[in-house]
Amino acid sequence: MAQFLKYAMLLVGAFVAMSVPAMAQGEPVAAAVQVTPLISLTSTFGAGLVVIGAGLGISRLSSAAFESMARQPEVAADIKGSMVIVAAMIEGAAVIGLIVCMIN
Repeated sequence: MAQFLKYAMLLVGAFVAMSVPAMAQGEPVAAAVQVTPLISLTSTFGAGLVVIGAGLGISRLSSAAFESMARQPEVAADIKGSMVIVAAMIEGAAVIGLIVCMIN
């Protein structure tokens, strides 16, 4: 739980650090001059969160599978097959999430 809180606070700190320049903007210089951002930060954050979520999901899946294979070596082939199928499903969901982030 303490490790989760540490990562959550790190994530919140990163969001706050990235939002400070946006809050520090003053009045617009001229109505005719429009400043457009180089990248859309919402899509970038969304894609980053998708990749982080997929990585965490696959790492937890593989650690649980390896632990169960170590406890019961006789069913290692069944566990390995199930692990590959579920990892492919997680990767498929991650790719769909990345495509949705890129479309916006």
